[in-house]
Amino acid sequence: MRAYSRSVSRVSNADSVTLVRSLRIEGSGNNDPLWTPDGKRIVFKGTGDRMFWQPADGSGPAEPLTSEALSPNDIPGSWSPDGQVLAFVEQAARRSLWILPLKDRKAQPFGSSTAEETAPRFSPDGHWIAYDSTESGRDEIYVRPYPGPGGKWQISTEGGTEPVWNPKGRELFYRERNKMMAVEITTQPSFSHGKPRVLFEGAYVLSPRTWADYDVSRDGQRFLMLKGAEQAPTTTQINVVLNWFEELKRRVPPGGR
Repeated sequence: MRAYSRSVSRVSNADSVTLVRSLRIEGSGNNDPLWTPDGKRIVFKGTGDRMFWQPADGSGPAEPLTSEALSPNDIPGSWSPDGQVLAFVEQAARRSLWILPLKDRKAQPFGSSTAEETAPRFSPDGHWIAYDSTESGRDEIYVRPYPGPGGKWQISTEGGTEPVWNPKGRELFYRERNKMMAVEITTQPSFSHGKPRVLFEGAYVLSPRTWADYDVSRDGQRFLMLKGAEQAPTTTQINVVLNWFEELKRRVPPGGR
Protein backbone atom coordinates (compact mmCIF):
# COMPACT_ATOMS: atom_id res chain seq x y z
CA MET A 1 0.00 0.00 0.00
CA ARG A 2 1.22 3.51 -0.70
CA ALA A 3 -0.09 6.82 0.63
CA TYR A 4 -0.22 9.63 -1.90
CA SER A 5 -0.07 13.35 -1.04
CA ARG A 6 -1.77 16.37 -3.19
CA SER A 7 -5.17 4.87 5.89
CA VAL A 8 -8.37 -0.59 6.19
CA SER A 9 -8.87 0.15 2.48
CA ARG A 10 -11.70 1.95 4.14
CA VAL A 11 -10.32 4.80 6.24
CA SER A 12 -12.14 5.09 9.56
CA ASN A 13 -14.01 8.31 10.18
CA ALA A 14 -11.62 9.27 12.96
CA ASP A 15 -8.95 9.37 10.24
CA SER A 16 -6.24 9.64 12.88
CA VAL A 17 -5.83 5.91 13.37
CA THR A 18 -5.70 3.12 10.84
CA LEU A 19 -7.72 0.35 12.50
CA VAL A 20 -7.33 -3.28 11.60
CA ARG A 21 -9.51 -5.58 13.65
CA SER A 22 -10.32 -9.25 13.38
CA LEU A 23 -14.01 -9.87 14.05
CA ARG A 24 -15.41 -13.23 15.00
CA ILE A 25 -18.00 -13.70 12.25
CA GLU A 26 -19.94 -16.90 11.68
CA GLY A 27 -20.12 -18.54 8.25
CA SER A 28 -17.85 -18.05 5.28
CA GLY A 29 -17.56 -15.74 2.30
CA ASN A 30 -17.70 -12.60 4.46
CA ASN A 31 -16.35 -9.65 2.47
CA ASP A 32 -16.94 -6.06 1.24
CA PRO A 33 -16.61 -4.39 4.69
CA LEU A 34 -17.94 -0.86 5.13
CA TRP A 35 -17.73 1.41 8.21
CA THR A 36 -20.83 3.17 9.49
CA PRO A 37 -20.25 6.97 9.65
CA ASP A 38 -19.92 6.91 13.44
CA GLY A 39 -17.31 4.14 13.24
CA LYS A 40 -19.23 1.91 15.63
CA ARG A 41 -20.32 -0.81 13.22
CA ILE A 42 -19.09 -2.58 10.12
CA VAL A 43 -21.45 -3.65 7.35
CA PHE A 44 -20.44 -6.57 5.14
CA LYS A 45 -21.75 -9.17 2.73
CA GLY A 46 -22.07 -12.45 4.58
CA THR A 47 -23.96 -15.74 4.66
CA GLY A 48 -26.25 -16.19 1.67
CA ASP A 49 -24.64 -13.09 0.08
CA ARG A 50 -26.94 -10.90 2.14
CA MET A 51 -25.86 -7.82 4.07
CA PHE A 52 -25.10 -7.94 7.78
CA TRP A 53 -23.67 -5.54 10.31
CA GLN A 54 -21.79 -6.05 13.54
CA PRO A 55 -20.23 -3.87 16.27
CA ALA A 56 -16.72 -2.93 15.22
CA ASP A 57 -15.37 -3.84 18.65
CA GLY A 58 -16.74 -7.37 18.38
CA SER A 59 -19.04 -6.87 21.38
CA GLY A 60 -22.07 -8.34 19.63
CA PRO A 61 -23.07 -10.84 16.94
CA ALA A 62 -23.72 -10.07 13.29
CA GLU A 63 -27.29 -9.06 12.46
CA PRO A 64 -28.91 -9.24 8.99
CA LEU A 65 -29.78 -6.01 7.21
CA THR A 66 -31.39 -7.52 4.13
CA SER A 67 -33.57 -10.56 3.73
CA GLU A 68 -33.87 -13.34 1.18
CA ALA A 69 -36.75 -11.39 -0.39
CA LEU A 70 -34.07 -9.54 -2.38
CA SER A 71 -31.66 -11.15 -4.81
CA PRO A 72 -29.10 -13.60 -3.42
CA ASN A 73 -26.32 -11.04 -3.80
CA ASP A 74 -26.48 -7.69 -1.97
CA ILE A 75 -23.27 -5.65 -1.82
CA PRO A 76 -22.74 -2.64 0.51
CA GLY A 77 -21.90 0.61 -1.24
CA SER A 78 -22.07 3.78 0.85
CA TRP A 79 -23.75 5.36 3.88
CA SER A 80 -25.48 8.71 3.92
CA PRO A 81 -23.54 11.11 6.18
CA ASP A 82 -26.09 10.77 9.00
CA GLY A 83 -25.81 6.98 8.91
CA GLN A 84 -29.53 6.50 8.31
CA VAL A 85 -29.50 5.32 4.69
CA LEU A 86 -27.35 2.67 3.03
CA ALA A 87 -26.86 2.68 -0.74
CA PHE A 88 -26.08 -0.81 -2.02
CA VAL A 89 -26.08 -2.95 -5.14
CA GLU A 90 -28.48 -5.77 -5.78
CA GLN A 91 -27.08 -8.25 -8.27
CA ALA A 92 -29.73 -10.34 -9.99
CA ALA A 93 -30.10 -10.51 -13.78
CA ARG A 94 -28.11 -7.26 -13.71
CA ARG A 95 -26.56 -5.04 -11.08
CA SER A 96 -28.77 -2.17 -9.92
CA LEU A 97 -28.68 0.52 -7.23
CA TRP A 98 -30.85 0.19 -4.14
CA ILE A 99 -31.48 2.26 -1.01
CA LEU A 100 -32.00 0.85 2.50
CA PRO A 101 -33.41 3.31 5.09
CA LEU A 102 -32.68 2.10 8.61
CA LYS A 103 -35.93 3.52 9.96
CA ASP A 104 -38.03 0.78 8.35
CA ARG A 105 -35.46 -1.57 6.73
CA LYS A 106 -37.55 -1.52 3.52
CA ALA A 107 -35.17 -1.58 0.57
CA GLN A 108 -36.18 0.24 -2.60
CA PRO A 109 -34.55 0.70 -6.01
CA PHE A 110 -32.74 3.95 -6.77
CA GLY A 111 -33.83 4.75 -10.32
CA SER A 112 -35.00 2.42 -13.05
CA SER A 113 -32.14 2.15 -15.52
CA THR A 114 -31.74 -1.01 -17.58
CA ALA A 115 -27.95 -0.59 -17.59
CA GLU A 116 -25.51 -2.19 -15.16
CA GLU A 117 -25.08 0.22 -12.23
CA THR A 118 -22.59 -0.24 -9.39
CA ALA A 119 -20.35 1.46 -6.82
CA PRO A 120 -22.77 4.03 -5.33
CA ARG A 121 -21.14 6.75 -3.19
CA PHE A 122 -23.05 9.39 -1.23
CA SER A 123 -21.71 12.93 -1.43
CA PRO A 124 -20.49 14.47 1.85
CA ASP A 125 -23.70 16.54 2.12
CA GLY A 126 -25.90 13.50 1.41
CA HIS A 127 -27.76 15.12 -1.50
CA TRP A 128 -26.02 13.34 -4.39
CA ILE A 129 -24.94 9.83 -5.32
CA ALA A 130 -22.06 9.12 -7.68
CA TYR A 131 -22.02 5.71 -9.34
CA ASP A 132 -20.71 3.63 -12.22
CA SER A 133 -23.03 2.84 -15.13
CA THR A 134 -22.67 1.11 -18.50
CA GLU A 135 -25.56 2.92 -20.17
CA SER A 136 -23.20 4.50 -22.72
CA GLY A 137 -21.83 1.08 -23.64
CA ARG A 138 -18.85 1.24 -21.28
CA ASP A 139 -18.21 2.08 -17.63
CA GLU A 140 -18.63 5.80 -16.96
CA ILE A 141 -19.17 7.83 -13.80
CA TYR A 142 -22.51 9.58 -13.26
CA VAL A 143 -24.11 11.67 -10.51
CA ARG A 144 -27.81 11.80 -9.57
CA PRO A 145 -29.57 13.77 -6.83
CA TYR A 146 -30.72 11.95 -3.71
CA PRO A 147 -33.51 11.27 -2.95
CA GLY A 148 -34.55 12.90 -6.23
CA PRO A 149 -36.25 13.68 -8.45
CA GLY A 150 -33.85 15.22 -10.92
CA GLY A 151 -31.61 14.55 -13.86
CA LYS A 152 -28.21 12.93 -14.03
CA TRP A 153 -24.81 14.08 -15.14
CA GLN A 154 -22.05 12.09 -16.81
CA ILE A 155 -18.82 13.06 -15.09
CA SER A 156 -16.18 10.97 -16.86
CA THR A 157 -15.46 11.30 -20.57
CA GLU A 158 -13.06 8.50 -21.50
CA GLY A 159 -14.39 5.73 -19.29
CA GLY A 160 -14.31 5.57 -15.52
CA THR A 161 -14.72 3.32 -12.47
CA GLU A 162 -14.35 3.50 -8.68
CA PRO A 163 -15.89 6.90 -7.81
CA VAL A 164 -14.99 8.48 -4.45
CA TRP A 165 -15.93 11.98 -3.27
CA ASN A 166 -13.41 14.36 -1.83
CA PRO A 167 -14.63 14.64 1.79
CA LYS A 168 -14.64 18.42 1.31
CA GLY A 169 -17.43 17.89 -1.22
CA ARG A 170 -16.05 20.05 -4.01
CA GLU A 171 -14.36 17.29 -6.00
CA LEU A 172 -15.06 13.79 -7.28
CA PHE A 173 -12.30 11.25 -7.87
CA TYR A 174 -12.42 8.18 -10.10
CA ARG A 175 -10.12 5.75 -11.90
CA GLU A 176 -9.49 5.80 -15.63
CA ARG A 177 -7.44 2.61 -15.84
CA ASN A 178 -4.05 3.54 -14.29
CA LYS A 179 -4.93 7.24 -14.01
CA MET A 180 -6.45 8.83 -10.93
CA MET A 181 -8.84 11.50 -12.19
CA ALA A 182 -10.41 14.48 -10.41
CA VAL A 183 -13.38 16.64 -11.39
CA GLU A 184 -14.41 19.87 -9.66
CA ILE A 185 -18.02 19.79 -8.46
CA THR A 186 -20.42 22.65 -7.63
CA THR A 187 -23.84 21.96 -6.09
CA GLN A 188 -25.07 25.48 -5.28
CA PRO A 189 -27.18 27.13 -6.62
CA SER A 190 -27.37 24.13 -9.00
CA PHE A 191 -25.25 21.13 -9.91
CA SER A 192 -22.36 21.63 -12.33
CA HIS A 193 -18.97 20.03 -12.90
CA GLY A 194 -15.68 20.79 -14.56
CA LYS A 195 -13.54 18.78 -16.93
CA PRO A 196 -11.70 15.66 -15.73
CA ARG A 197 -8.00 16.13 -15.03
CA VAL A 198 -5.26 13.66 -14.17
CA LEU A 199 -4.00 13.79 -10.57
CA PHE A 200 -1.40 11.05 -10.89
CA GLU A 201 -0.81 7.78 -12.68
CA GLY A 202 0.54 4.44 -11.52
CA ALA A 203 0.14 0.68 -11.68
CA TYR A 204 -2.11 0.49 -8.61
CA VAL A 205 -4.61 -2.32 -8.15
CA LEU A 206 -7.84 -1.80 -10.09
CA SER A 207 -11.02 -3.15 -8.56
CA PRO A 208 -12.30 -6.17 -10.52
CA ARG A 209 -15.88 -5.06 -9.80
CA THR A 210 -15.68 -1.25 -10.25
CA TRP A 211 -15.87 -0.65 -6.45
CA ALA A 212 -13.15 1.64 -5.16
CA ASP A 213 -9.95 -0.16 -4.20
CA TYR A 214 -8.64 3.05 -2.62
CA ASP A 215 -9.75 5.68 -0.13
CA VAL A 216 -9.17 9.36 0.60
CA SER A 217 -8.24 11.08 3.86
CA ARG A 218 -10.65 13.55 5.45
CA ASP A 219 -8.64 16.54 4.23
CA GLY A 220 -8.81 15.23 0.65
CA GLN A 221 -5.03 15.42 0.29
CA ARG A 222 -3.89 11.81 0.80
CA PHE A 223 -4.81 8.59 -0.98
CA LEU A 224 -4.56 5.07 0.35
CA MET A 225 -3.79 2.89 -2.67
CA LEU A 226 -3.21 -0.82 -3.17
CA LYS A 227 -0.05 -1.76 -5.00
CA GLY A 228 0.90 -5.24 -6.14
CA ALA A 229 3.94 -6.90 -4.63
CA GLU A 230 7.11 -5.95 -6.41
CA GLN A 231 9.37 -8.83 -7.33
CA ALA A 232 13.09 -8.30 -7.00
CA PRO A 233 14.83 -8.44 -10.36
CA THR A 234 16.63 -11.71 -10.97
CA THR A 235 19.80 -12.20 -12.97
CA THR A 236 20.15 -15.34 -15.02
CA GLN A 237 23.75 -16.40 -15.73
CA ILE A 238 24.67 -19.04 -18.26
CA ASN A 239 28.15 -20.58 -18.17
CA VAL A 240 29.55 -22.25 -21.26
CA VAL A 241 32.53 -24.62 -20.84
CA LEU A 242 34.59 -25.36 -23.96
CA ASN A 243 36.83 -28.38 -24.48
CA TRP A 244 35.60 -29.86 -21.22
CA PHE A 245 36.36 -33.42 -22.34
CA GLU A 246 40.03 -32.60 -22.96
CA GLU A 247 40.19 -30.98 -19.53
CA LEU A 248 38.64 -34.09 -18.03
CA LYS A 249 41.27 -36.37 -19.65
CA ARG A 250 44.07 -34.13 -18.39
CA ARG A 251 42.79 -34.22 -14.82
CA VAL A 252 41.92 -37.92 -14.83
CA PRO A 253 44.48 -39.84 -16.91
CA PRO A 254 43.58 -43.27 -18.31
CA GLY A 255 43.62 -45.92 -15.59
CA GLY A 256 43.57 -43.29 -12.87
CA ARG A 257 41.08 -43.04 -10.07
